[in-house]
Amino acid sequence: MQTPPPSAAPPRRLAVIDLARGTALLAMALYHLTWDLGFLRLTPENAALSPPGRAAAHGIAGSFLVLVGVSLVLARGRKAGWWRPYLARLGRIALAAAAISLATFVLFPGAWIFFGILHCIALSSVLALPALRAPLPVVGLAAALVVAGPALAALAGSPPPLDAPALYFLGLGDTVPTTNDYVPLFPWFGFVLAGVGLGRLVLPRLAASRIGACEPRGRVGRLAAFAGRHSLAVYLVHQPVLLGLLYGVAALTGPHPRAGEAQFLREYRANCAEAGGSGASCRVAARCVLVRLRAEGLWRAGGEYTGEEQARAIAVSRACFREAGGG
Repeated sequence: MQTPPPSAAPPRRLAVIDLARGTALLAMALYHLTWDLGFLRLTPENAALSPPGRAAAHGIAGSFLVLVGVSLVLARGRKAGWWRPYLARLGRIALAAAAISLATFVLFPGAWIFFGILHCIALSSVLALPALRAPLPVVGLAAALVVAGPALAALAGSPPPLDAPALYFLGLGDTVPTTNDYVPLFPWFGFVLAGVGLGRLVLPRLAASRIGACEPRGRVGRLAAFAGRHSLAVYLVHQPVLLGLLYGVAALTGPHPRAGEAQFLREYRANCAEAGGSGASCRVAARCVLVRLRAEGLWRAGGEYTGEEQARAIAVSRACFREAGGG
């Protein structure tokens, strides 16, 4: 049997790609679970916002976008009328992106999602169409340039017009907008182009291999493949379900006893240093304030104080600052 050329896509669905997409969905759900636990103060700190958490989020987003490019290659090679299901899928993604923008604008007006991962997928699915036929070296070079785009723009001084709100979706300005999900074209469209190039190179050989012929047999594998085939529905449903369940848990248990401590200590040390305290004295003062606020019943992670409580808390802070040698 003759092996198809590298740029030809296999004419059938590959379960291994569905499994890969399902695995990425599981990783995304675990990340969102971590974020939700921190957001609802059910954990001492929001680990999703830590450097490892942000690195995990970037890795998950990158894997999804690479799979978007691979899926475009699969769709293009499946049948002559590929553009009809392509347009239908594009319409569903665009509609879902618009619905998320509307819902978050109502619920989180200060951090609504105007260009999240679904918006990026929708626009990238259109912009990547020429890459399905372009020479592979050109596709690879374009992917590298898009991924390097923010760094190149920073080296060039990021012209001020790129910081206009209307151009935030590009991701080439210095401003990072306040939003709950921000996946701009640069660098993320580069991952879609990389997926197109990878798909054109690997999919024909994968389809002809034993791995490409494998079908999931276990319950977990079949469930992952099913989720991968219906990734948009899973994406839209999982977060409301998680938040609904965890809001119920939070109502029953209340916040974690140590929720907000680490953030409070960081912020206090920073303010202390600005006031002229040394690093050692600021660390001692921060811990002192936390202990005394707890002892006096004034500790509320993210809570509001009455005027009298605020005055008492300020007095505690000043006393600890003096005792720590801050002046």
